[in-house]
Amino acid sequence: MAGKVVLHGMWASPYSKRVELALKVKGIEYEFVEEDLTSKSEALLRYNPVHKKVPVLVHNGKPIAESLVIIEYIDETWTEGPRLLPQDPFERAKVRFWAGFLQQQLFEAMLSVVKTDGEAQERAVKEVHEKLKVLEEGIKASYPEGSPFVNGNSVGLLDIVVCSILGSHKVQEEVLGIKFLDPEKYPRVTSWVTALTELPLVKEATPPHEKMVGLLQFLRARALKSAAA
Repeated sequence: MAGKVVLHGMWASPYSKRVELALKVKGIEYEFVEEDLTSKSEALLRYNPVHKKVPVLVHNGKPIAESLVIIEYIDETWTEGPRLLPQDPFERAKVRFWAGFLQQQLFEAMLSVVKTDGEAQERAVKEVHEKLKVLEEGIKASYPEGSPFVNGNSVGLLDIVVCSILGSHKVQEEVLGIKFLDPEKYPRVTSWVTALTELPLVKEATPPHEKMVGLLQFLRARALKSAAA
C-alpha cells in the first residue's frame, strides 16, 4: 500500500527498534523522527495521547501506537513480501504467546537487574535465568525443527521481539558484569539470537556498542540513585 510512512521513535528504544526492523524486513520506505523523551514533541503527544510514548507509526496521517500492534498493522497492510506472522491461526497464536512472554516476563526481569544491586539484583538475575530456561524449553517444544528463525526462512514478529530484548546482551554484560546468554544452558536461544544479530538489516538498525553502553550506565546509575533517595 502506497502512502507516506513516518516513524516517531528514539534511537535506543527497543520498542522503536522492533518497528524499524519490521519496516526493513518488509522493504517499506519511511521517515524516522527522533523524539527527545525528556521533552516530548507536540506531535508525539497528539498522536499517542494515552501513553505519550514511542514508537508511533503514522501512515497517511493516521497514527498507530504500541510496537506489537504496529508490527501487526504493517503485516496486514503491506501484504506483499515476507510475512511477519504466520498465516496459520495456530502458528500465529504461538507467536503471539511467546512474544507476550518475552515482553511481560523476560524483559521485565531483565529491567529489574538493571535497576537493582545487591541481594535484590541477585534475585532478579535468578529470575532472568528461570525465564530463559522456560524460553529455551518452550522454543524446543514449539519449534522442534530448530530453525533460528521461528517463522521459517525469514525474520518474523517473534524474531524481532527476541532481537530487541536479547540482541544487546553484550552491552548488558559489559555494564552489569553478568552473562545471560550461555550456549551450554540455552543453546537454542543463543544460536537464535546470534543468527539474528548477524543479519545485515539487524546490524544496520543496531546503535553503536559504546553509545549503548554509555546509555545503559546512565540509566542504571539514575535508577539506583532514585531507589536510594
